[in-house]
Amino acid sequence: MKRAAMYMRVSSLDQHPETQLYDLRQMASQRGYEIVQEYTDRISGAKARRPGLDDLMRDARRGRFDVILVWASDRIARSVKHFLEILDELNRLNIEFVSFREQIDTGGPLGRAIVVIIGAIAELERNLIIERVRAGMRRARLEGRHIGRRPLELDRAAILRDRQHGQSLGQIAKAHNISRATVHRVIHEPASTPSENVA
Repeated sequence: MKRAAMYMRVSSLDQHPETQLYDLRQMASQRGYEIVQEYTDRISGAKARRPGLDDLMRDARRGRFDVILVWASDRIARSVKHFLEILDELNRLNIEFVSFREQIDTGGPLGRAIVVIIGAIAELERNLIIERVRAGMRRARLEGRHIGRRPLELDRAAILRDRQHGQSLGQIAKAHNISRATVHRVIHEPASTPSENVA
């Protein structure tokens, strides 16, 4: 008999996990699982810290169960990336993941295939985002628009003059609204034009 852990999350204090609990207990009974632990979080899905999920993953690493039951995949993860990270770790721990709503079961070949498909879609989406960003940057360059941080306008002659008058690096930096490192660089770089742009 496989040892099962159940994880439930409700997104506000006004909701109750009883509906999820009933469905998961019924599924465990139908599959012949022995429920050894139940974990519950009453917290928004977007929150990074979840005590119940933290306890679940800690006990998973200790080998305290063989399968995790959830009512829906969005109950356990705050994003697709987070979901895939959890599935990846459970796979390494040889722990099956079963979702009641989506009927995902990584213990079977179809469930494992679904996980691979989800991973491929997530990777495709990441690549599409990267390509959209790059396309936007290319378009901006073609249109002559500046990309990134504006170069710092420095009056090198004034900085050198202030230094010759005995001002400290900190005083000069404060007067010109720049860092001490920039002042140091300007003072020690070879002579150039009276004013220049320094990135």
